[in-house]
Amino acid sequence: MLARPYYSSLRPFREWFQTGRPVLTYHHVGACPRGARLKGLYVSDKLFDRQMSELRKEGFSTPNFGTVTRPPENSQSQIFITFDDGFRDVFINALPVLKKHGFRAIQFLVADFLGKTSAWQAGPGGKSEQIMDKAEVNDWLSEGQQIGSHTRTHPWLTRVAPSLAREEIFGSKKALEDRFGVSLEHFCYPYGDWNEAVRDLVIAAGYKTACTTKAGVNTPSDSPFSLKRFTARYPSRNLKAIWARMRGWKGKLKG
Repeated sequence: MLARPYYSSLRPFREWFQTGRPVLTYHHVGACPRGARLKGLYVSDKLFDRQMSELRKEGFSTPNFGTVTRPPENSQSQIFITFDDGFRDVFINALPVLKKHGFRAIQFLVADFLGKTSAWQAGPGGKSEQIMDKAEVNDWLSEGQQIGSHTRTHPWLTRVAPSLAREEIFGSKKALEDRFGVSLEHFCYPYGDWNEAVRDLVIAAGYKTACTTKAGVNTPSDSPFSLKRFTARYPSRNLKAIWARMRGWKGKLKG
């Protein structure tokens, strides 16, 4: 079985990114605290800056997320940056870096947890983290960044009753639109958990795109409701092995 192609630097991905519309996804930007079970969700602020600097030097731009399934309008390389959950460390550590490089990103918010902590991460070996509050989200928007929905409470949508899944999808859109006065057009499935019934609810709610956790680049022929993304994280200790896996992944996805 092929290992998941995590993103840490451009070199193994440069050729692949030219075949479609790549999307990077992050959760935390900052130091990994003691007690955090999923260390791969944390990217240090220094590494994040290096990754953004590399993309900027290579001529990448970050257009509005709504263009993710359209062909580029010019020859410039384009990439899309996403953050899941709305963690405060992204506001503190990532926003200044995005501004520094002139980049735009979208933050997928858990509507009922603004200003609270990530209860879905609690448990044995888990670590709840602070979520952005209303003022911070407003500041994020005022800097030209975007927001999307990540449901109301971050459930596994295929494991809850259809009526509850509907409320998570429809209700989060309305709550965020009412709170921030912007149109919510983009959705992200918590845990990457979705099926056709969940997808159809997302479409019915009026979203224009939905993100999964599947790796790969997006093309105009792909469904906008099953967008692929590369998870960004710290580098592997064995870069040669990663590049070999990347060649395998590219071959598999093209086949």
